[in-house]
Amino acid sequence: MRFLIQSFIFCLMATAGAFAQDKPEVLVLEVRDAIDPSMNRYVDLGLKKASEMEADYIVIHMDTYGGAVIDAKDIVENLLNTDIPVWVFIDKDAASAGALISIACDSIYMTPGASIGAATVVTADGAAAPDKYQSYMRSTMRSVAEEKGRDPRVAEAMVDENIAIEGITEEGEVITFSTLEALEYGFCEGKVESIDEIMQKNGVPDYEITVFELGATESIIAFFLNPVISGILILLIMGGIWFELQTPGIGFPLAVAVLAAILYFTPYYLNGLAENWEIIAFFIGIILLLLEIFVIPGFGVAGILGIIFMGGSLILVMLNNDLFDFSFVGFGAIVKAVLAALLGVLGAAILLFIGGVRLTESRAFSRVALTDTMSRNDGYTSSFYTSMTGKRGKTQTVLRPSGRILIDGEIYDAYTRGDYIGAGEEVEVISEEGTSLKVRKVES
Repeated sequence: MRFLIQSFIFCLMATAGAFAQDKPEVLVLEVRDAIDPSMNRYVDLGLKKASEMEADYIVIHMDTYGGAVIDAKDIVENLLNTDIPVWVFIDKDAASAGALISIACDSIYMTPGASIGAATVVTADGAAAPDKYQSYMRSTMRSVAEEKGRDPRVAEAMVDENIAIEGITEEGEVITFSTLEALEYGFCEGKVESIDEIMQKNGVPDYEITVFELGATESIIAFFLNPVISGILILLIMGGIWFELQTPGIGFPLAVAVLAAILYFTPYYLNGLAENWEIIAFFIGIILLLLEIFVIPGFGVAGILGIIFMGGSLILVMLNNDLFDFSFVGFGAIVKAVLAALLGVLGAAILLFIGGVRLTESRAFSRVALTDTMSRNDGYTSSFYTSMTGKRGKTQTVLRPSGRILIDGEIYDAYTRGDYIGAGEEVEVISEEGTSLKVRKVES
């Protein structure tokens, strides 16, 4: 008898535990800011998380005035492709791109006093965008509304002020529905005060809610997207490349530049700001600069183009432009990007002219480079077996201002008075300085 009672209690506990574990999982995505590449990535990661945790429902907690149409379209496509029911809870506003995302959800719920609509595409300064953008938004709103069983004509009228619908809107104004109007015309399934009320309306009284938050990795990515940090990384990129060119073979400056470039481009790429062509342009700039320094004598077209490609790339990756179309990029964003790049380059210049001197005098530098001098006062002497003054030869390498020359089949270290002399030029020795020869170019 006692055994039967214990077995019965055990079964009850197991059954209760099974019920506790079978609570429906609800993942909440907080879309309460501008629709931009960062929000696009947030929603994308949130939908993947919902799939991984096998969530039963997704609720988008929305309050936004809109944002980038391209990012909104990406979010919509991801929502339409998910098999999990998606409900949107409009806490206050779902304007423009927010309206498009809301219509893409399976059900729309709104608080009293909320609104949805006003989806006309505007530029960064608030003016209506050209008709090609309006047409794109109209067709997208129409197709998404049709997919979700809502009136496509009404969805279009949220974009185009020229559409008149009898009893709903007149020509000259775009549709913005209040909660009651949205309920009346089929763009809202219920007026609610909270997510809990949404669950109750759908017959889900007992559930587990998880609010999706970005992990530590995403926080680090957001940190590197700060314009100040971007400026510091540009400083390290430019300074590292310059130091490596001045002291080839050390490797450390180049390693710093490569690491800084990875930390600079990766966050912008992951957030959808940096396009492949913008990153490729940066490396094309480096190649052009290397060609100018090591292959092409002088400083001309290749060097200037290299600087333009590199600088332009570093600025463009910060801006959400569509192949040089800056219609939806605010003037403030452009100013921030340009200032970050200029401050980075300026910092690199200061690092080169001031920090470079201190670096060569530091203990750390003396450990990897020979810094001791062997002066005549200490008993050291150096000289050539015969006087080289007046002899002529040809530069074996570019003199910038130092390099190597060839005289009578022998190679010597040489330098100029500050002039730039290309490879293969005829030069004349004007003095001997230790083991180096001071030369000048022979004018033909």
